[in-house]
Amino acid sequence: METENKLSFEEAMKLLQEIIDKIESGSLTMEESLAKFAEGEKLVKICYESLTKAKGKLSEIQTSLGKLEEI
Repeated sequence: METENKLSFEEAMKLLQEIIDKIESGSLTMEESLAKFAEGEKLVKICYESLTKAKGKLSEIQTSLGKLEEI
């Protein structure tokens, strides 16, 4: 997997979908499935962190817009 910290939300989601598809295909051994699952957990964390940052930025924008409306 690419360096986790450098993945964009979209890249992480794409990799996560690939992992889901592989696990659901039933073609992996149990050990391979567990390894992919662990990889998926890391990708979910990256996605969650990206969404949290985006939510914070949106809050900042809304606050700024609220201040502009007061003027």
